[in-house]
Amino acid sequence: MAMTVHCDIVSAEEAIFSGLVEIVVASGASGELGILPGHAALMTKLEPGPVRVKKQNGEEEIFYVSGGFLEVQPNSVTVLADTALRADNIDEAAALEAKKHAEQALENQSGDFDYSRAASQLAESIAQIRTLQQIREKLGKR
Repeated sequence: MAMTVHCDIVSAEEAIFSGLVEIVVASGASGELGILPGHAALMTKLEPGPVRVKKQNGEEEIFYVSGGFLEVQPNSVTVLADTALRADNIDEAAALEAKKHAEQALENQSGDFDYSRAASQLAESIAQIRTLQQIREKLGKR
């Protein structure tokens, strides 16, 4: 049996996942991280995007986080997310519409334009779309 570590994925609203996993893969501030049992203690900022976990039974599950922090302790991995969703719960049409709206806002800047908000919305919608693409790749659908 493979070695495991306990993983919790929580958002400001609720706990999304709790269980034993073989690996956690997430997008940190310096790039993609793979956390295995026995990993050194770590705390890093998370970028918007997918968080993949390979559970104890070998099944892989993908979640979307809008940002937050990843904490690694000797016996646990905790993802503290601003917003976290099971990837199956992402509304693709809404993500595509938000991406389109943010791109238009960035192109048509006006006097009361909030660049950081538009850029943040664009990054979040792209991260949701990327998460959905990873699920399709996992399932062999393009």
